[in-house]
Amino acid sequence: MLNPAQKVIWITGASSGIGEALAYALAKENARLILSARRIEELERVKAHCGPEVRQNIQLLPLDLASTDTLQTATEKAIRLFGYIDILVNNGGISQRSLIKDTSIEVDRRLMEVNYFGAISLTKYLLPHFIERKAGHFVNVTSLTGKFGTPFRSGYAASKHALHGFFDALRAEHYADNIKVTMICPGFIHTRLTYSALTADGSPLNKMDAAQYKGKPADWCAKKIIRAIKREKEEVYIGGREVLGVYLKRFVPAIFSKVIRNTPVR
Repeated sequence: MLNPAQKVIWITGASSGIGEALAYALAKENARLILSARRIEELERVKAHCGPEVRQNIQLLPLDLASTDTLQTATEKAIRLFGYIDILVNNGGISQRSLIKDTSIEVDRRLMEVNYFGAISLTKYLLPHFIERKAGHFVNVTSLTGKFGTPFRSGYAASKHALHGFFDALRAEHYADNIKVTMICPGFIHTRLTYSALTADGSPLNKMDAAQYKGKPADWCAKKIIRAIKREKEEVYIGGREVLGVYLKRFVPAIFSKVIRNTPVR
């Protein structure tokens, strides 16, 4: 079983939600952390909350996943911070709450740019480093909507589905290089993700929807993710009853279709 202690772990989307909870939990595991998000002040807040005894093991690297032309330089900086990287947690992203018929194509493009192209850009730039070291682990926080689509999340679900296709291929291509891939699929987790979720015209929702409000705590989710990392799991589903959707979709798709159109998802 992998021990996170002293492993260099790079987390994107580390300024809030699941990424923030992961930072706190991994700091307690004595991991060496690189925390990334757009807002440096929020990263500094997270670092401060990790406690003075571990702050020397935490480096901050602001970046914007939508600015893909900056991500090669960001990756090079990340490697230099500790001299190497063991694990990349592709966690950063944005959500969506809008119907297909109302949603502008620009919103779909932004969702793909951040959630898909941002993640695979970092992955492609870091991959040669992992190949050279004959070791590395890509941990990708996607969503249960990466396994099945739901109303109000068409573009979001598409971006998460795309990650599964890409990383299934990467896992197969680089098995001989000892590179691991773990796909993390959370359901409803109580975070502020929906506040910044894009609506039909690209403006933020600016509120927490009911399903998210009733979701599992972010620190509970972080513990599940760390357990999956330690065990080098290929794919894990994290949440409440919504996890059953994965199995309904796989084994009885017709029933799933009836259930999902009548299930409150916001």
